[in-house]
Amino acid sequence: MQILLVEDDLSLAIGLQQALKKEGLIVNHVTKGEEAIYTVKTLSPDILILDLGLPDMDGLDVIKALRKQNLSIPILVLTARSSVADKVSGLDLGADDYLAKPFELSELLARIRVLERRISTSSVSNIITIGTVSLDTGSMLVKINDQETLLAKTEYMLLKALMQNAGRVQTRDSLESTLHSWGDEISSNALEVHIHHLRKKIGADFIKTIRGVGYTVNKA
Repeated sequence: MQILLVEDDLSLAIGLQQALKKEGLIVNHVTKGEEAIYTVKTLSPDILILDLGLPDMDGLDVIKALRKQNLSIPILVLTARSSVADKVSGLDLGADDYLAKPFELSELLARIRVLERRISTSSVSNIITIGTVSLDTGSMLVKINDQETLLAKTEYMLLKALMQNAGRVQTRDSLESTLHSWGDEISSNALEVHIHHLRKKIGADFIKTIRGVGYTVNKA
């Protein structure tokens, strides 16, 4: 699960990143609304945690911009604005949940789990099938020739990113951001190692290497 945290209070953002990463979540952080809109469009995180009091634009305008562009990412507003009117405004504009500061980490985690469950059941079909490979984003099951195949978490996330973007080349940077939070120390060949292990399990020809750019899989 990849989360984009939009928060200009750096001490709070660092603390949240550390706490959420301990729960096995991948958390990237930006401080401005324009950065948030760009990151959602280009990297497609799973959940957006959004403060409203941002330095360049109001968080409500971020929600409006994302929904105007038909970007359906679940949005959890995390803000000091706690009035009923503020909550109604955020939810009416397209936020999925609203949590006022100060908050308990346990409640935030519970709300993230709710959004995660909603993601897994929101589509008519959660199954992506390309050739002999089938991936169910709801149950996180992968089948090769109708036989269930066990993948490590990083392998599953990598395969999901490639299959959801079938026919489009995914750069090294975009794939690494799927597997790691920004700023994490990553060995220079970590991505290649994951690709190697994945190819051994699903077939050597399924993932194509685009030299100097990244990787892709063909459309079904």
